[in-house]
Amino acid sequence: TGSMSLGIADKSNFQHILRLLNTNIDGRQKVMFALTSIKGVGRRYSGLVCKKADVDMSKRAGELSPEELERLMTIIKEPRQFKVPDWFLNRQKDIKDGTTTQILSNTLESMLREDLERL
Repeated sequence: TGSMSLGIADKSNFQHILRLLNTNIDGRQKVMFALTSIKGVGRRYSGLVCKKADVDMSKRAGELSPEELERLMTIIKEPRQFKVPDWFLNRQKDIKDGTTTQILSNTLESMLREDLERL
């Protein structure tokens, strides 16, 4: 047999495509690298989020349980509540309201557009 296996332990609840923050995520990739397909999430940020959520980094994204996905999404959306340092976030001292946040997916594009219009 010439078929290639990904070495997935439990094939019954494996998701090939996950939908998180308006982004399709490849379930066959390792968790840390799969999260980087969300705009505004880089490799270092996704690694930090996986550690904070106690998610096994050797797992593939499609193998995650709903609870693990929920923890990941909560930390990605609200990083400061989980003691992620301000210098790690991609929107520091916003000109409008002075807040420091991590901007993701569609918000990232609209903020970039606003910033360019301000120039």
